[in-house]
Amino acid sequence: MKNITIVGGGLVGSLLAVFLAKRGHTIHVYERRPDPRRSNAYAGRSINLVVSHRGWTALKAAGVHEAVERIVVPVHSRMTHDREGNTTRLPYSIDERPIHSVSRGELNKVMLSEAEKFPNVTLHFGQRCAEVDLDKATCWFETDGGERTEVKADVVFGSDGAPSAVRQAMMKGRFNFSQSFIEHDYKEIAFPSNADGTPQMDPHCLHIWARRYFMMMGLANQDGGFTGTLFMPHEGEFSFANITDERDLMRFFETHFKDAIPMLPDLAEQYFRNPQSNLAIIRCGPWYHRDKVALIGDAAHAIVPFYGEGMNAGYEDCKVLNDLLNEHGDDNWAIVLPEYHAARKPNGDAIADLSLRNFVEMRDLVADPRFILRKKIEGRLQAKHPDKWLPLYSQVKFSDIGYKAAWDEGLRHDRIMEQVLAIPGIEEKWESEEVERVALGLLEG
Repeated sequence: MKNITIVGGGLVGSLLAVFLAKRGHTIHVYERRPDPRRSNAYAGRSINLVVSHRGWTALKAAGVHEAVERIVVPVHSRMTHDREGNTTRLPYSIDERPIHSVSRGELNKVMLSEAEKFPNVTLHFGQRCAEVDLDKATCWFETDGGERTEVKADVVFGSDGAPSAVRQAMMKGRFNFSQSFIEHDYKEIAFPSNADGTPQMDPHCLHIWARRYFMMMGLANQDGGFTGTLFMPHEGEFSFANITDERDLMRFFETHFKDAIPMLPDLAEQYFRNPQSNLAIIRCGPWYHRDKVALIGDAAHAIVPFYGEGMNAGYEDCKVLNDLLNEHGDDNWAIVLPEYHAARKPNGDAIADLSLRNFVEMRDLVADPRFILRKKIEGRLQAKHPDKWLPLYSQVKFSDIGYKAAWDEGLRHDRIMEQVLAIPGIEEKWESEEVERVALGLLEG
């Protein structure tokens, strides 16, 4: 068995610790932040997560799904809000299978507690990774007080997120790296529950205020509140830069999010207190160095949050790694790590593309009549021919189909639906056998 250092005790690092501890390895997890179970590390800068099929598959494989099930809220549909406060409900699937909303902070607390149950797992908080020797699998950690500790291991995993110190060390060698910021930043705007603890909106919907160039969304928490997130360009006509005081803020919300104002009694206080954070996509590789070091989760493939798959992709990383250890054994890291990279890298790149695509869909299209019509046609095709037509969203959220395969099939669906929507009179005859024949003919052609 190996002595393994995991740099980063967030969502992925804590699940990885569980997987590896169950195999008998000695695990030390080093996290730069304080223990979130004893601090409010995520206050004011969180985006709620959704646990999808891939996430549940990994959690079940690790044996921790029951602990997570206790803190999630099932979400069956999108609920769009127009400027007048009218709402439209769009189910995620024809059988209304849910994704599950969960607070990032609460999930991290649960996962750390699950990891800590193992006697061969030790958690270290307030430890910033300052240096990594890749060839020796050795890390140096520093406290805020300047205390420095050298930690030697057999294998090091960088699970330390988008600003990964482990990846920084790997970049000194033959390593490919790109980082792309999107023009939008985000800011948390939390919706409290009613005085009696009941939710102000339907908790089983992802609420979206789509405004083409910007948007707001909200996902439910178990306490009856919602974690809302405002996405806007950094600068420009509709941007964070153009809101400088409370008057600007209220004028903006009255114009674009009127129905949200009564639900946000402390809107101004939150807006000017909570930080504004940027969003970036990171692609890199290779994700490993010899049999000594590997990247996992956001450290390997940071993406924007618009498909709700960042955590699920990281959890799938953990399961794939565990499956490879089952196949090759716990002493064959020289085989396992390259195969892990080969299996996951194309899917990491694909979910980055898919997340950008879904941002456009959420921001621009969910209120578009032709988009809604397309979803109706796809739903009918799926209901009648589930073995032939599985919409892209269902492939990503409700299946084990690789992200790369889903992306390729989604692009093919786009081409088919462009032709279907061009059928004369499609608005009136979208449920007809003619439309069905055309779609299936294009699919099989």
